[in-house]
Order: sequence, then C-alpha cells, then structure tokens
Amino acid sequence: MMTEASPGDVPTDAPVATTADDANALPFVAPCRTLGTWEPIGWLRLAWGDFKTAPRQSLTYGAVVVLLGWVLAYIAIHFGGYFELLALVSGFILVAPLLAVGTYSISEQIERGLPPTLRRCLVVGRRAFGNLMVFALILMIVFLVWWRAASAVHIFFPVDMTTPDWTDYVQFLGIGSAVGSIFAVIVFAAAAFSLPMLVDREADSVTAVVTSVNAVLRNKPAMAVWAALIVIAVAPGFALLLLGRERGAGFALVMGLLGITLPLIGHATWHAYRATIDASAWPRNEHPDP
Repeated sequence: MMTEASPGDVPTDAPVATTADDANALPFVAPCRTLGTWEPIGWLRLAWGDFKTAPRQSLTYGAVVVLLGWVLAYIAIHFGGYFELLALVSGFILVAPLLAVGTYSISEQIERGLPPTLRRCLVVGRRAFGNLMVFALILMIVFLVWWRAASAVHIFFPVDMTTPDWTDYVQFLGIGSAVGSIFAVIVFAAAAFSLPMLVDREADSVTAVVTSVNAVLRNKPAMAVWAALIVIAVAPGFALLLLGRERGAGFALVMGLLGITLPLIGHATWHAYRATIDASAWPRNEHPDP
C-alpha cells in the first residue's frame, strides 16, 4: 500500500504509546512528503553544517572506511588482479549505505542537541544489529549477483590490461556501467531512507525498506537529483582508477576521497530522511549517557 503525507507536513517526534496493542496497530509503511525537485541540494548544505560541527567524528569514520577499502584492495590484487579490483570498487557503491550508518547517528546526535560521540554510534549499531544484519544480507546477495554479472561482462567484452590506451576501456566500462546501474537503482531505492529510519526508530527492516521504496517512487524527480549528486560526489574519485593501475595508486586516491565524501553523503542522507519520512508512529530510539 502506498501512503503519502500532505506536502505541508514535516516529520514529528510526538510521544507514542509502546504497548503491545499499539505496536500491533503500527502502519505497514511510514507516510512520506512530496519533495521539491531541488530539495536535495539543501540536504547537502545541512550535511556540510554537520561535518563542520563534528569534523573529528566524521573524518574518523571516513578513515575507518578508507582503511577497510585498502585491506580489501590488497586482497583483491593479491589473489586476483586489476579487473577484480575494478569489480570490487564498483560493487563498493552497493554496500556504501550500510557503511555510512555511523554518520547517520552523528547527525541524529547533533539534531538532538547532544555532543556527538563515536561511542553513541557504536551503541546505535549494536542496538539495531539484527535489522542491520538483515539489510546487510540483502546487500551481500545483490553484491554477489553483481560480481557474477561483472565477470560475465569481462568475458564477453574483454579488456587488454597491457595497453595504456584509455579508449580500450570505453566499451567495457559502458556496458558494465549499464548493468551496474540496474543493481544500483535497486539498492538506492531500498537504502535511501531505510537505514536512517532504523537508526532513528524502533522499526523493523522490512517496514523501513518498504517505506524507502515507497518514498523514492513517489518522489522520482527529487530522487533523480539526489542520485545524480551522489554520483557527482564519487565519480571523480572512481575515475582515478585509470591512473597508476600497476601499483594501485588510483585506488588509494579513490579511497582517500571517499574518506571525505562518504561522511558528507551520510549526513545528507540523514537530513533527506528527516525531511521526507514521517516515522512518528514508531517509538524513537533513546541514547545512553556518554
């Protein structure tokens, strides 16, 4: 069932009852606002404000992602080659929403007027562990299917890795991007608002995913702009994969940029959720004292 809040409504945090009868009466999907086409630009402005408010926490989280990426890159190169590295980085986009959960928590703490701490981020992650693992399993399945699809593209459109001519990559990257975009759209629709909702509210993963897909389908122009902004944020970094292929220098630069852009996108995703989804029917998660 598709539901929608009126355009003038904004998410509220009114107290809700938490009895068993009330829990059984919760709606199947949270209502959403109708967004203006260019509202995502405002989310980035708010994200930059969060970044400046908590630069240490945001950059620390980004550094953890960078280190994780370097470890995975070493494994890919050591046991495979450049193609495996390229497929791994392309698939990284599919799991990035889950890696940004900590930045959602940082923005939430700032919104509540709490001093943002990484300890609270860990507590949030532990509390929502079950639902996050369900979502992680879904992303893992999508990632594995994408890996097989990428292998098929490499088989049918082979690339001579010994040539430095970038034009040899056009066909491979074009077909690969077209196939990958299908997986990216699926993940984008499922993750656009679901993970922030799991951080914010005592909701289950199925409700959060259905809510996210519903909101994306009801706001296609705004979501197209938001997806384009995400691509603009990460595309220059991935283009660097064509540099320093033999020593992996391109990948090192890619991950270095993601250490900054991923926290920004994560903060903006939180503000996108707060501006779009009315999840006031679900109890809000409480934070412990630091």
